[in-house]
Amino acid sequence: MKALSVTLRRIGNSLGIVIPKPLLAQVGLAGHADLTVEHGAIVLRKPSKAVRAGWADAALKVARDGEDKLLMGEFSNAADSELEW
Repeated sequence: MKALSVTLRRIGNSLGIVIPKPLLAQVGLAGHADLTVEHGAIVLRKPSKAVRAGWADAALKVARDGEDKLLMGEFSNAADSELEW
């Protein structure tokens, strides 16, 4: 494939590029990607695992081990009793 010239654009304190939709579709990227630097090149790949993979099992383990107690306890705002729901 012939190289595609892109413009680096300021995004806050960073720089970014716009990747054309057909190019993303060609490699099957959508939503999330793994970004690495390899041999002086920026490489974008499909995620090696699903986003938040394993979080549900980790949360169940925390609850099962009794480690899901509130650290600060319950607290309210001064005017909470005046709220209507």
